[in-house]
Amino acid sequence: MRSHRLLLSALVALTASATACRKSQAQGTASSADCLLVEDGWGQDGAVPLTVDVVAEGLEVPWGVAFLPDGDALITERPGRVRLLRGGQLQAKPVATLPIASSSEGGLLGIAAHPDFATNRQFYLYVTTDVDGKAQNRVERWTLGAEGTGAAFERVIHGGIPSATYHDGGRLRFGPDGMLYVGTGDARDPDLSQDPASPAGKLLRLTPDGAVPQDNPSPSSPAFLSGLRNTQGFDWKDATTLYVTDHGPSGETLRRAHDEVNVAKAGDNLGWPGIYSCETQEGRVTPSLTFGDAMPPGGAAVYTGTAIPEWRGSLLVGTLKSRHLHRVEFDARAPHRVARHEVYLRDTYGRLRDVLMGPDGHLYVTTSNCDGRGDCGARKDLLLRIRR
Repeated sequence: MRSHRLLLSALVALTASATACRKSQAQGTASSADCLLVEDGWGQDGAVPLTVDVVAEGLEVPWGVAFLPDGDALITERPGRVRLLRGGQLQAKPVATLPIASSSEGGLLGIAAHPDFATNRQFYLYVTTDVDGKAQNRVERWTLGAEGTGAAFERVIHGGIPSATYHDGGRLRFGPDGMLYVGTGDARDPDLSQDPASPAGKLLRLTPDGAVPQDNPSPSSPAFLSGLRNTQGFDWKDATTLYVTDHGPSGETLRRAHDEVNVAKAGDNLGWPGIYSCETQEGRVTPSLTFGDAMPPGGAAVYTGTAIPEWRGSLLVGTLKSRHLHRVEFDARAPHRVARHEVYLRDTYGRLRDVLMGPDGHLYVTTSNCDGRGDCGARKDLLLRIRR
């Protein structure tokens, strides 16, 4: 019955008119419409000269990075290890090793340091694990030991997030409001993204203790955004506005590709699986940028540094299959509209997973070439620093 509903939904959507769409073979220019569809390829190469430093090598699918107040960093490896980067050197012994459930895209994924890490030494992990013989995703809180060489599990702060072979989400970030934001996937069941009772296909917002903040869109629900397929990247334009990347379909509802960059606020519904590409629908957010070819996006960060002034305020997105770093500049006069987008590191470092700003004001990127879909060479996966 569910497959019949999905097929009917797909046929209706495919015959609906798509509005508010701009089309581009390379790079779009601002117009009266808010959605830019790049029909072929990814866009032109960016002209800003860059220097790329290899900060660490020998990693295995470094999915998330959390910088600590002293400049060190914790790095998750998807097979279940938390690694310490101390004084610029990757330490050989893991800080922690977690049991994980067997899954193609699950495992040990996102990580975030508590805003008060300097005093409580707490950090958070998003992990796919077995619970009563069934795989699920959950958010755990850990405490790093005084010497930084070991960590202790404290407790699960949010569990029961559906897991599947694909679409596990996994990104963790603390927002400017001090709340913990959790990106989840639809666990290969698109209907869950629109189900208010399910945490799947959502951006969740929790207190550092795992409670539902009373100022959430619904005070009884952790959901901050809904209608997501498999987000792995989001960051804040300002205190109330988020940039959110999402994976487009790979066959569901007879559709493919069309990964997205969205502009969203609390309570927004980003439309999956009801809208696709530049389609519009009442009560759903149409993306600002979407691609006719499958990208799909990894992590994302707003550039806040000064080393590359041309990038300031732009969204930088790591991409996996298309193997590049994508820069998106929004129109200051029309905040949902893309003014420019361009490609950096095209086919240079392979698949790019996490993207984040470091405490030194530089952009950091991890590769994901050892995940079974890339070329895992002798140096394995890398942590990169990007500067002028």
